[in-house]
Amino acid sequence: MKHQETSLFTMGSGAALYPLKFTPILKEKVWGGGKLKTLFRKEKDGNIGESWELSGVKDSVSHIRNGSQKGNSLLDLIKEHKSNLVGEKVYDHFGDQFPLLFKFIDAKQDLSVQLHPDDDLAKSRHNSFGKTEMWYILHSEPDARLILGFNEAMDVEKYQKALSENTITSILHSEKVHEGDAFFIPPGTVHAIGAGVVLAEIQQTSDVTYRIYDWDRPDTDGTYRELHTDLAVDAINFEPHTTKISYSEEKNTPVLLKRVPYFETNKLDLSGTMERDLSGIDSFTVYMCVKGSAIFKMGAHTETVETGETILIPAVATNLTIVTDKAIFLEVYIP
Repeated sequence: MKHQETSLFTMGSGAALYPLKFTPILKEKVWGGGKLKTLFRKEKDGNIGESWELSGVKDSVSHIRNGSQKGNSLLDLIKEHKSNLVGEKVYDHFGDQFPLLFKFIDAKQDLSVQLHPDDDLAKSRHNSFGKTEMWYILHSEPDARLILGFNEAMDVEKYQKALSENTITSILHSEKVHEGDAFFIPPGTVHAIGAGVVLAEIQQTSDVTYRIYDWDRPDTDGTYRELHTDLAVDAINFEPHTTKISYSEEKNTPVLLKRVPYFETNKLDLSGTMERDLSGIDSFTVYMCVKGSAIFKMGAHTETVETGETILIPAVATNLTIVTDKAIFLEVYIP
């Protein structure tokens, strides 16, 4: 059960929890471009490939940029407020770790062909969570594509033959994408974001990636990035599966995109005022603004969220008011 709304102002050291915004962590990538700056006002020069909007990853932990907690880190806030911030069930399972990572990604060039291990393999090899993720397409150039799995029935022998003969691109399935498309990428899925795609990524907190092909391209420092073909073989899922998410567009109501044990993601296409009842959600709730802007009201606290911004609503909140002329959000929590 959630705490009463009045506890927003009496917990911990006396500081209130409120809708939290974070300073984006901008990552320069050899494949990155300038769209995160032009589309979302992420102000940094260079080929910025990723904006880590909300992260508990070691050495890339988010810091709060609004209100009385400004300057404090996400992990310090969890240590102080525990289940009031993240939810009782979430805190019982993850403790002081933050379980999800939220990004905006701009691919000016193709990303490496890669995959991620599941929880068991990641734990045994890297003492890490695995990486289950999903994507929502924010912008795509004409003919922009994603690589998603294989284009024919595949097994270890056929895969290794293509790898040894440097013909791996010939066995990969690619799919043209458009704004509003959504994809679910379970562990073991061979994938790559193609040139001309800007997307939002929601994933488990993990930075474990197995690259199997990198287009024979040097990195920003002129060296070639490491490939992980030996590690990848045991992690690949060779079974065919559908990654594209089918959903119906509806206005002013949560539309489910994906529910898995790691996260539940809804799309909110809003106009006017939405009263969002959060009392049944034993989790923090994150909103990524993918279009428009809105005012978020939680108790006496008000924050404006614009395109390309992300906000965290503490688990202690039982209801939320969102006011907008027009906006689209991805709403994410742990079910």
